[in-house]
Amino acid sequence: MKKKFTRPESLKNVPFRYCPGCGHSIAHRLIAEVIDELKIREITIGIAPVGCAVFAYDYFDIDMLEIPHGRPPAAATGMKRVCPDKVIFAYQGDGDLAAIGTAEIIHAANRGENITIFFINNANYGMTGGQMAPTTLIGQRTTTTPSGRKSELAGYPIHVSELLAVLEGSAFIARGSLDSYKNIVITKKYIEKAFKYQLEGKGFSLVEMLSPCPTDWGMTPEEALKWLRESMMKEFKLGVIKDKWNNA
Repeated sequence: MKKKFTRPESLKNVPFRYCPGCGHSIAHRLIAEVIDELKIREITIGIAPVGCAVFAYDYFDIDMLEIPHGRPPAAATGMKRVCPDKVIFAYQGDGDLAAIGTAEIIHAANRGENITIFFINNANYGMTGGQMAPTTLIGQRTTTTPSGRKSELAGYPIHVSELLAVLEGSAFIARGSLDSYKNIVITKKYIEKAFKYQLEGKGFSLVEMLSPCPTDWGMTPEEALKWLRESMMKEFKLGVIKDKWNNA
């Protein structure tokens, strides 16, 4: 009998501790599958920050490094420059990358650093109790915006991918979603392209992934998927936002 499904070698054989319905476990598997398929496991180094994304070092069976909030792009920059033969990726959440890490991600992209960033957007601070994040939608209720985010008080959701796409140094910027089989397959293709661009020395790549967070959204997993499709996808449009080397 031919085996059709198995755990990627780049994932440890341990159970995930993420909340039911969370998208992090799907993102982990997609990244691990691509690492295996590209046969780059022995040369890949992952970087995790603080927050829910920090658990990545418990699950990826590759060399991993933990870095303080927001700083993975800076650490990835140094590591790639010292070890240009390695494949370096950072795995970050929206509270981490789009708030305290704004300077690091913008300048890494602007310099065209030959690194890969995976950006999980669940529109809140997941680990610390569901507070408002830079990506929180207008009207979205969080523990710090119990009556909904108001633009006159907290500004507007930051569209990180669109922001980075206008920088000359960015090579590949795409936004996928972890809500359905179709979108998961597309997102995996984005992940593969981002890694290939690094292998080909084409510069900075970022793949944003819209991810459900049922626990902090106060929803069931099914309700969270519905809200992601009906609300988040309207604000954060899916697709390739920039492909510097293939604009056709």
